[in-house]
Amino acid sequence: MTAKEAVMVLAAQLYEMGKLSLGQAAEFAGYSKRTFMELLGSYGVSVFNYPVDDLDNDILNAKNNHI
Repeated sequence: MTAKEAVMVLAAQLYEMGKLSLGQAAEFAGYSKRTFMELLGSYGVSVFNYPVDDLDNDILNAKNNHI
């Protein structure tokens, strides 16, 4: 593993944990936001960092409001 790859792994993990925003993690890794987003999938990290509980609540609210 190269130093660049190690930094990317760390940035991806910090993003996934919510410690860094997408922009902060991209900057930390030395990539543009777009490139960082494209690379996240290679590291098994979703671009959509949305807690499951929040999603469940949103679905329930939508159903209750007939959306």
